Amino acid sequence: MMTKSLFILLFLVVFGTVNAQITDPKHTFNVELGLPNGFSNKPFKSIMQGLVSIEPYYQYAFKNHLIVGGGLKYSYFAINEFKVPKKVYGGMHSGGAFVKVGWEKFHSDHFATDVSLKMGYTQNYFVTDRNDSISGGPIQVNSTYLEPCIGLILTADEFTSYRLVIGYSFQGFAYRPEMIGLETFSGYDPSEYNRVSTALIVGFGFTHYFKPKN
Repeated sequence: MMTKSLFILLFLVVFGTVNAQITDPKHTFNVELGLPNGFSNKPFKSIMQGLVSIEPYYQYAFKNHLIVGGGLKYSYFAINEFKVPKKVYGGMHSGGAFVKVGWEKFHSDHFATDVSLKMGYTQNYFVTDRNDSISGGPIQVNSTYLEPCIGLILTADEFTSYRLVIGYSFQGFAYRPEMIGLETFSGYDPSEYNRVSTALIVGFGFTHYFKPKN
């Protein structure tokens, strides 16, 4: 909660002085940096600590406010070695690509909202010391994912805006003990880690507009 509060405070401080005007942009380059937090699957939520999520992508906006885009995604979750029955060191690296569809509108010269859905495919590598000793390398799990998002956008100048972004990612795999080199998750019923892994992502985004509105 403290990290989220600092994110929101920084957002308000940075955007308290914006004075630019951007409406109905077309071509944009965007970068979103967030902090992911595991949900749904109880062992995933307890054991895996989200450290970073980064998504660079291109976006095009139509006159009716429909937006489409595509880009790359990377995230990293570290293992909390104090939450596993046996000491395990390492984490999960996820890399992939996605397409984005949604709706974006400037409600004034300074403020816009973005409601969207990202759909993608990731390769997830569980890099741990136990996987190295048992399997000779990381365990790879490929999956699709869906991530509904909402963004609150404020302008900085005629070519730049920033946003507060909140997303909820549904991963296409269930987090299981063998992925990090364990036989079981002590204290958890198997039904609790057969559920699809999800993550709440809170962060900031930067947008560059290739051409301001005339």
